[in-house]
Amino acid sequence: MNSNFDREWRVEELLDPGTLQRVGPALSVLLGGDAAIVDADGHVLWGIAAAEARREPLVLELEPVAYLASRLADQKALAGARTLLELLLRTQVRYKMASNLHLEAVAEDFESLRLEHARLQESEARYKALSGELEARVRAQVLQLEERQQMLYSAEKLASVGQLAAGVAHEVNNPLGFVRSNLATFQHYLGQFGDLKARLGEGEVAWRALDLDFILEDGGDLLAESLKGIDRIAKIVSELKSFSNVDRASEEFLDLNDCLRQAASVIEGQLPPGVSLRLELLPLPGLVCLPGHINQMLLGLLRNAGQAISEAGRSGEIGVSSAADEQGITIHIRDNGIGMTAEQLARAFEPFYTTRPVGAGAGLGLTTARNIVLAHSGRIDLVSYRDVGTTVTLFFPLPQ
Repeated sequence: MNSNFDREWRVEELLDPGTLQRVGPALSVLLGGDAAIVDADGHVLWGIAAAEARREPLVLELEPVAYLASRLADQKALAGARTLLELLLRTQVRYKMASNLHLEAVAEDFESLRLEHARLQESEARYKALSGELEARVRAQVLQLEERQQMLYSAEKLASVGQLAAGVAHEVNNPLGFVRSNLATFQHYLGQFGDLKARLGEGEVAWRALDLDFILEDGGDLLAESLKGIDRIAKIVSELKSFSNVDRASEEFLDLNDCLRQAASVIEGQLPPGVSLRLELLPLPGLVCLPGHINQMLLGLLRNAGQAISEAGRSGEIGVSSAADEQGITIHIRDNGIGMTAEQLARAFEPFYTTRPVGAGAGLGLTTARNIVLAHSGRIDLVSYRDVGTTVTLFFPLPQ
């Protein structure tokens, strides 16, 4: 390291041309206008050295390295100028030594950095290998999570089926109740006709006593109402069969308005008290889709809207609209329910994220809806404000 630090210095290194241009004129002034600097070999470094000029040696490290020459200056002035020049030479030596020391330190630091860089490259190679191994593990974990997510999707579907069954049971029970009541009343009326048979001898008096005119009139109304109840049950079963996609192909060319009407018909009986449903459907072109998946998504979104209004603690309305243009089909599902905060909205599509109490939801409704829309090359957007409501926008592109 110290090869250039502690060595013998040549006067040419200490008094470079720039230094001589500054020092030489000053020496000439001090020595009466006549001064020269000559190296140990007799070469003039600065000025003009006359043959008869007196010379004072410039001693450095106990040896003369140059001479200060002057023809006009007296001995005392020449000696003083020599002393000043020697001090300058020693200062230059210290500066050069410090400069070389700094350069050697920098070079040593550079070598250390180079070695450290080599070690870092080795570490990077090891980290890359480790990263590859971790990536493989992550892929395996992702596959496992996807499998479990599919299981949870299936559980969510089963929960939807359970809620659907509860709503259908409620809807079927209503017409069954009044049909049963009507038939019981009609059975009583038939008993009245049996009593009439025993009193046929009384004729018109018995007819009036048994109030058979009312029985005939009301009996017709009861049968008409019962037929409407039976028709209602048949419609519910038909809608349930259509909604559940029984005996239909996996993909089908259909009108999404039909899916909206079916989902609305199914959910209408399950809506909380004070929640109404309004449809504003414009004509739509047909779309190749998976009806079962579309119906499941629409039912889930409508149910979410009803729950949001119920959680707001006020009556409200779910508005469903559809429209189409050259680009595709757009469906809006709006509610004036409790809405979401900005933080909740940012996490709305995260799997398993839910704002409802434990056990009230798996947090997969919107995730499932997004996956279904993406599977149809569409997109889903949410706009929601706390205590104002939520709008879900579905877009399905049309083949160009």
